[in-house]
Amino acid sequence: MPFEHLDTPQCPRILVVIGTRPEAIKLAPVIHALQANGTLDVRVWLTGQHRELLEHGLAAFDLQADANLDVMCEGQDLSELTSRILAGLARAIQEVQPAWLVVQGDTTTAMAAALAGFQCRVPVAHVEAGLRSGAVDLPWPEEMNRRLISTLASLHFPPTKLAEQNLLKEGVEPATIVRTGNTVIDALDLACRRLDADPAAADDVHALLEAAAGRHLVVVTVHRRETLGLRLAGIGRAILSLAERSDTMVVFPAHLHPKVRALAADLSGRAPGLNVVAPLAYLPFVALMRRASLILTDSGGIQEEATALGIPTLVLRDRTERPEAIAGGTARLVGTDGDAILKASNHLLDDAAARILMAHPDSAFGDGRASERIVEALVTRIAAGAAFQPLGG
Repeated sequence: MPFEHLDTPQCPRILVVIGTRPEAIKLAPVIHALQANGTLDVRVWLTGQHRELLEHGLAAFDLQADANLDVMCEGQDLSELTSRILAGLARAIQEVQPAWLVVQGDTTTAMAAALAGFQCRVPVAHVEAGLRSGAVDLPWPEEMNRRLISTLASLHFPPTKLAEQNLLKEGVEPATIVRTGNTVIDALDLACRRLDADPAAADDVHALLEAAAGRHLVVVTVHRRETLGLRLAGIGRAILSLAERSDTMVVFPAHLHPKVRALAADLSGRAPGLNVVAPLAYLPFVALMRRASLILTDSGGIQEEATALGIPTLVLRDRTERPEAIAGGTARLVGTDGDAILKASNHLLDDAAARILMAHPDSAFGDGRASERIVEALVTRIAAGAAFQPLGG
C-alpha cells in the first residue's frame, strides 16, 4: 500500500510497527493506551510478515492499520525479508517523520524496524526488551534479533526484573530502562473479560469444548524454526499417542508454515481423540487455553499466558528466555524428543496431584497494566525532550 504524504502534526507522532500475530496481540493494548492518551498521533504500520495470522491478531482488538508494506514473497529467505522491511520502513519513516518508533519482541520485523529507526535517527522504544535464552541461536534468529534491538533502542521496556537485569549487565543506561510487565497479560485480561461478557466470542471452538467435556483437553502448538524438521516428526508421534487415550482430546491448531501444515495433514484422522484445526482467532484460542488440562507449546507468548492462567505447560524447547515460567512451577522444559514429551504428558494426565501442583495462576509476567506504564514513560520522555539514545550513544 502506498503511503500518502502527511503534514507534520501538532501532536507528537508515534509509529507502531507490527509484522506478526504475536506482535499484534502484544501491541494492541499499547496502541489502545496510546490512542486514549489524547496527546499523541498514533500510526500503525504492518510489514505483512504474517498475512492471514496478522489479521487475526488485529481483529481481536478492533484495530486497523494505517498502511501495509506487504513484504512477503514466496521463497524469500531471512536476508531478503530483512532487506525489504528495512527499505520499506526507511522510506516511510522519512516521509511520515515520527517522533518515536515502537517495536515489540524479537521478530525480523522488530529488528529491521529498529535498524531503520536508528539509520533515520528516530528513537526506538522496545517493548518486551531484555529477554535472553543464553544461546545466540536458540531460538533462531529471534535471540540475536532481540540482542541487536537492545543496541539500537533509546528506550527499553523489560517485562520482568530478570529481563531488566539482563539489560543492565549488557551496559544499557539505567535511565533508559522502565520495567513494565508484559503487555500480553494486558491483552489476555481484555480477552478474558470479553469472553466472560460474551460467550459467543468463543463460538469457533464451542463444538470442541463440548466434545472435550469429561475428558482431559490437551492443546498443542508448534511453529519455531528450530522445532521444524526431524524434531517435528517426534512431536507428531507424541501427539498421536496422546490422542489415542480414551480420556483425552488433543486440539492442534496448525500454524501456516508449510512443514507444520504437512505434519497436520499427516496426523489428521489417525487418532480418535485428535482434532487438527486451522489457526484460531485470539479470543477462541484463549477460551481453549482456559479449559485445557495441559498445553504443549514452543511459543514464548503462550508460556506467559499459560502462566497467568495457571495451566500446566510443557515447553517443547531445550532453552527458554522466559525462565520465570519454569521457576514459578507452571511450566517445564521437555525438549523436542517425542518419547520425553509423551512420558511427561502422560505423567501429568495420570497424576492429578502432579498436575494440580503446576496448575496455579502466577503473576510473574505482569499485572495487566504494562501498557499504561509504557505510555506514561513515552509521554514523560517526549515532554522532557528525550530522544535518540542507542546503546553507547
